[in-house]
Amino acid sequence: MRAKLERIVKRAPEVMVKITGRTKSVEHLKSHLEYITRNGELAGETEQGALLVGRVGLNDLQSRWADDAALDDRRRRDGSLSVNIILSMPAGTDAAAVKDSARAFALETFGHNHDYVFVQHLEDKHPHVHLTARSLGHDGKRLNPRKADLQVWRERFAAELRLRGIAAEATPRRTRGRVRKADRGIMLALRKREITPYVDRRAREEVLWEAQNGKSGERPWERKTQSRQEKIRRTYLNYAAELERSASSTDHALAREIREFVRDMPTIETRWQLLKKELAEFAESRRRDAVRDTDSPRPSESEKDERRK
Repeated sequence: MRAKLERIVKRAPEVMVKITGRTKSVEHLKSHLEYITRNGELAGETEQGALLVGRVGLNDLQSRWADDAALDDRRRRDGSLSVNIILSMPAGTDAAAVKDSARAFALETFGHNHDYVFVQHLEDKHPHVHLTARSLGHDGKRLNPRKADLQVWRERFAAELRLRGIAAEATPRRTRGRVRKADRGIMLALRKREITPYVDRRAREEVLWEAQNGKSGERPWERKTQSRQEKIRRTYLNYAAELERSASSTDHALAREIREFVRDMPTIETRWQLLKKELAEFAESRRRDAVRDTDSPRPSESEKDERRK
């Protein structure tokens, strides 16, 4: 726990393990395999450690998985053939260590029951690995990861990185004091093009309606979020107090870092609360403008004539 606290307060890089999608047809599966291997230009590696090089290796993998899919008569029409995952670290992380960690992660997580292939991409500044695992396991059960599974995967990947000398952590967002989820890529792209996404527009309309109709807009999950964040902060401070009772100067230094970490945590504010705050600030700005216009003396007729000139 002490080592974990040190990594958290020193803001060790957070790993990313994300399910990017599922393939639901043989054509989609083949297209995805072409994408992650750059149409055979990048070598893929399987659960058996075999390297699939070039178009020949890609075609062999596509054929084997397609044949297996055709024999899977228990799959629903909309059932997935594979689960597609990306494992990533921030820019500057040693790419070889990321690949080795991804290999160990994949073997431990899927190697006993699922066929898979992974490929590392290096053209992006963030070293990352694309991992595609077949949904149908050797035991006849299908891969259906839940939110809790993703957290376990993140912790496992971070542990593999640390074994290879890379500082990495896998704390949940709430543990770092973050309340709001990160926006999806498509939302960021729309805003960059100065296009307001529908969900943003709809949320602002609801906040405005509540303000106009005198509704508080308080939601049960906001109170729950507030309570949970307060509990998290108290837990950190309790750890700090315990370390301060130690005779070790190193423990005292860590206690100070923990208190600074808590002090620097973001404001406990949900997206809904942020929108209400923005609306209130906009209304106050309009009110000040109206007061300023009212208090400003109106120009005389001679001043108007002078301005026209």
